[in-house]
Amino acid sequence: MGPHPAVAAIRLAVRRVLNDILAEHGRTPGRLTPDERSSSPLVLVACSGGADSMALASALAFEAPRAGLRAGGVTVDHGLQTGSDLRAAEVASRLRELGLDPVEPVAVTVGRDGGPEAAARDARYAALDAAAERHRAAAVLLGHTRDDQAETVLLGLARGSGIRSLSGMAAVSGADGRYRRPFLQLDRQTARKACLVQSLPVWDDPHNTDPAYTRSRLRHEGLPALEKALGKGVVEALARTAQLSRDDADALDAWAGKAAAGVRDDDGRLECAALHDLPPAVRRRVLRRAAIEAGAPAGSLFARHIEEVDRLITGWRGQGAINLPGRVVARRQGGRLVIRQG
Repeated sequence: MGPHPAVAAIRLAVRRVLNDILAEHGRTPGRLTPDERSSSPLVLVACSGGADSMALASALAFEAPRAGLRAGGVTVDHGLQTGSDLRAAEVASRLRELGLDPVEPVAVTVGRDGGPEAAARDARYAALDAAAERHRAAAVLLGHTRDDQAETVLLGLARGSGIRSLSGMAAVSGADGRYRRPFLQLDRQTARKACLVQSLPVWDDPHNTDPAYTRSRLRHEGLPALEKALGKGVVEALARTAQLSRDDADALDAWAGKAAAGVRDDDGRLECAALHDLPPAVRRRVLRRAAIEAGAPAGSLFARHIEEVDRLITGWRGQGAINLPGRVVARRQGGRLVIRQG
């Protein structure tokens, strides 16, 4: 008798990702001999102790040895709740019991930039990046589900930040494709069911039900209201929207990348007339890229910033300089658009 359908689904999702990683390293699936183990690629799982990441850790522990990969885990202690250090140690112990090695609990200090959710996310990814570097990991698996993807699309829609925000989370992201999200096609309930049938203890973060957090309100109030008004299938539709938006955004980004060289003069300055001739979606991408290259932090550069810079091209009335995040300034000078710090 095979595994429970929920367990089979999460294992299959992880197996596909591991096979991709093997192919990237010129390897084929197969169990390791003791001599081969030390040289095989390492895959880490980021685990909070919640149902999604515990299901992912369990599937990785099962699939990695069969694929010929080493598997380890990282749990991040954000220090935002009393006893969080003890909880991180407990999660690390569970990961070791699953057979993962190495396993590392990492404590971080969460700042305030961008609000509590964004600051915690920034601290978490910085810690995961550092852990991946320390252990020379080939990849880090994240337990984001289709439900998380739907929430991300709605948050992007609310920000009005354009099609890239609607594209949600990528299945592969980060430096050199470090982060992999095997569960983007699976719902949250599948992961929870997999933990239940395997008797895996899970921890439900109280922040996930705290209405002080935007994503929590969206999860417990916004999405249920949408499903009540529009019927079931909203989550699936939003996830499809993410993929379609990502395909469109990737195509436009590629177009903008090619167009960027053709709108600069011999000194590398942006020519306003050439920019004006570009389709708006392409032009705004060229402007965004130029602002980031000048030092504007990508995470703080919103659509409204780019729209103001765009008006220097399309609605020029002699207006002054535009201040952007990162102390970057954009101004029009003699038919040229100058974007630089200072």
